[in-house]
Amino acid sequence: MKVLIIGAAGMIGRKLTARLARDGRLAGKTIDHAHLVDVVAPQPLENAPFPVALEALDIAAPYVAPKLTAARPDVIFLLASVVSGEAEADFDKGYAINVGGTHALFEAIRREQALAGGAYRPRLIFTSSIAVYGAPFPAKIGDEFIAAPLTSYGTQKAISELLLADYSRRGFFDGVGLRLPTICVRPGAPNKAASGFFSGIIREPLAGKEAILPVGDEVRHWHASPRAAVEFLLRAAELDLSLLGARRSLNLAGVSVTVGEQIEALSAIAGAKTASLIRREPDETIARIVAGWPRDFDPVRAKSLGFHADANFSAIINAYIEDELKT
Repeated sequence: MKVLIIGAAGMIGRKLTARLARDGRLAGKTIDHAHLVDVVAPQPLENAPFPVALEALDIAAPYVAPKLTAARPDVIFLLASVVSGEAEADFDKGYAINVGGTHALFEAIRREQALAGGAYRPRLIFTSSIAVYGAPFPAKIGDEFIAAPLTSYGTQKAISELLLADYSRRGFFDGVGLRLPTICVRPGAPNKAASGFFSGIIREPLAGKEAILPVGDEVRHWHASPRAAVEFLLRAAELDLSLLGARRSLNLAGVSVTVGEQIEALSAIAGAKTASLIRREPDETIARIVAGWPRDFDPVRAKSLGFHADANFSAIINAYIEDELKT
């Protein structure tokens, strides 16, 4: 079992690799080698029971995809992307990486399969996003709702989903797209995602710091914890993908809450003084982007396939405290 993780230096990538190092197995098989790649060098794995290769590579560079697929990894996690706010601000960069880099990887796998006489067909797990959907929304988005994004990031993810389905249909790889909820609470420094404040209004007050809230308390959104995100990836690696048929991308389970309910949960867990560190500072650009995002889902397919999320938003906060703040 050879595993390739593209985007291994990101938050989810780091947590996934740490879990693989702990388990030593994936999809019921012993891991023999892991290749960790990102635009910056991933951190070494401590006590991994298998060899690990670390590389800093830009997936948009023409030579990178063939280099990554030459070793014929059995499972590929494609986590790398330009995040929502940055993809909206830098049109060229978003398309170069989120679409160009993805397509280049798919093509490299296809060429490697041809060199192997058809014998090579890896499992490819692609992290998509609920940003593939655009308003107006029903009260709950079901599995049949059409993907019609209203942002460049969402469009780029939707294009990649279509490519994933077609390359899987043609048998070049066995792919699955995971439409991740907004992952909250994200540890570490804020990134350039427009959704970053969802984590910031929890993470910063818990650290005794002020947090900026750029939208109203009534804004409702769909969340899952980093813990749940890792479990989604592991489940996708072991899933019988014939159960998906031609529709290769899944709406995943999550928790739908308003910003006000997030703050109430924070106050109940950490106290009103902690919650008072949130400062409201409206930002029209972020508010406009977030207004075009989905708010609630009914992910019947994913749940029937064994994808489960957090019980409620309090569980998400407590998971962050346990995983990031307790020593």
